[in-house]
Amino acid sequence: MNLRFAAVVCCLWLCSVVCVAQSGSSSTDDAIWSLESKLMATSNASQLLMVPLTLIQGAASKGAVCLDGTLPGYHLHRGIGSGANRWLIQLEGGGWCNTRRSCIFRKTTRRGSSNHMEKVLAFTGILSNKANENPDFFNWNRVKLRYCDGASYTGDSEDQSSQLYYRGQRIWQVAMEELLSKGMQKADQALLSGCSAGGLASILHCDQFKAVLPGTTKVKCLSDAGMFMDAVDVSGGHSLRNMFQGVVTVQNLQKELSTTCTKHLDPTSCFFPQNLVSEIKTPMFLLNAAYDAWQVQESLAPPSADRTGSWKACKSDHSHCNSSQIHFFQDFRSQMVNAVKTFSASAHNGLFINSCFAHCQSERQDTWFAPDSPRLYGKTVAESVGDWYFDRKTVKAIDCPYPCDKTCHDLTF
Repeated sequence: MNLRFAAVVCCLWLCSVVCVAQSGSSSTDDAIWSLESKLMATSNASQLLMVPLTLIQGAASKGAVCLDGTLPGYHLHRGIGSGANRWLIQLEGGGWCNTRRSCIFRKTTRRGSSNHMEKVLAFTGILSNKANENPDFFNWNRVKLRYCDGASYTGDSEDQSSQLYYRGQRIWQVAMEELLSKGMQKADQALLSGCSAGGLASILHCDQFKAVLPGTTKVKCLSDAGMFMDAVDVSGGHSLRNMFQGVVTVQNLQKELSTTCTKHLDPTSCFFPQNLVSEIKTPMFLLNAAYDAWQVQESLAPPSADRTGSWKACKSDHSHCNSSQIHFFQDFRSQMVNAVKTFSASAHNGLFINSCFAHCQSERQDTWFAPDSPRLYGKTVAESVGDWYFDRKTVKAIDCPYPCDKTCHDLTF
């Protein structure tokens, strides 16, 4: 990433921290999202595909509503030619709310209310309609399902006293019904994708996705930056586990999680992908940065675990890390690599784990498919995902440890 964009992220990061102190939302989500918006804004706007928001009109009668009770929505760009009966569903990400207070705040934002959602979104990366930007999926029906429930599309409860609707599972169900009625029931090929909290959702819903489609449909799933690890933070605590425990508790997710998992693990553990991916029957591809930027900021070295601020410079820019801090990150990478060993052993699964400080590499054009995109074994993310989906090659790409990869588009704050 060039210095101009590094400066942009730094500014956005500082601005978002002020908001976070009052809201309980994730500053890193806001900083990354704002960066991506800035990247798009500096592109040739006339060349970006802008897709309008569609609200699911019948959703309210089924209780499938956003946190504030408004209708859920999606953006659909129709496929053409050979892609007319092929469907790619991208589940939007954007963190979680893990307390009543943070959920109350969230319903005043685009992540909790369709009243605040953008009316049009740019489709880039895996959603692009240009063959030179998205070689394998450019002419498919491409959908972005908006995220407004705060629990990776899994909840089915409500808090009447706070007028909060935790209805992610119902939103998922009505969205699938809607898309089936729009032609997805005729799909001969389909891919469920998602980034960050949406990447976790693609893991949670992968087998459900296959179940709603005809048995003749070729169905696979992609999780981008969704491999959230149950890791120890820099203070020896479990910051992300504490956050996930809040999500599971406040939205009462126990009954919505994998029963295969909950038979032998506690509900919070069953919200962590490392305890789920090996049990998924549908072919899946895990795309993840080994030093995931969001997890570095919010799980490994959040302000609550770094009271003295000794990690502030390092987590904002890894070139400022000392040797012991880099060693801590290497341990995290090792945990991730070990966590996917059983998953990787399945012939129908795929992997692209690069040793970058990045997050969500399928949605951004510069990291998905561009002349200087990140590569493993000479292949971009787009080429690797395409090779795996169409069975052109087996893809089990795991990078050597930092700092060996010179193709990264690292995020610096």
